[in-house]
Amino acid sequence: MEFLQTLGFDPIMLGAQILNFLIIFYLLKRFLYKPVMDMIKKRQDLVTQGLEDAEKARLTLEKTLEEEKKILTNAQDTAKKIVEGAKTQANILAAGIETNAKAQTEKLINQARAQIIKESEEIEVRLSQKVSLLAFEMLSRSLKGIFDEKDQKTIVEKALKTIKRID
Repeated sequence: MEFLQTLGFDPIMLGAQILNFLIIFYLLKRFLYKPVMDMIKKRQDLVTQGLEDAEKARLTLEKTLEEEKKILTNAQDTAKKIVEGAKTQANILAAGIETNAKAQTEKLINQARAQIIKESEEIEVRLSQKVSLLAFEMLSRSLKGIFDEKDQKTIVEKALKTIKRID
């Protein structure tokens, strides 16, 4: 035992340390170990529940994705049908518009031709009146020095009658 004492071993201290260790072990087990284990158990249950919920969510997501694909496929088919219908209606409408435009164009051209003919006739009438007036003026001026006033009047009246018959 002396050997142990030379090394600094004290049996009373060892007993006290063992007693302290047992008291602390008992206190820790009674007051700390059980609450910590309960907390670990709760966390483990939460993790397990979380994994189960995640699996349920994954399955729900897969179902939702499948339904989404079906809905998208149906929507694409419907959209194609609508586009084809719209194209058909657009073609029919375009053909109708083209026919209507051609008819309107023909009508406008015919109206323009009629207007041109009418204006040409009016211009001819005005021109013939101006020519008649010019001829009358020229005749009056050219007759002034040659004939007396009475003869001039007679010649001018005959010329007017002739011009009016021509018109």
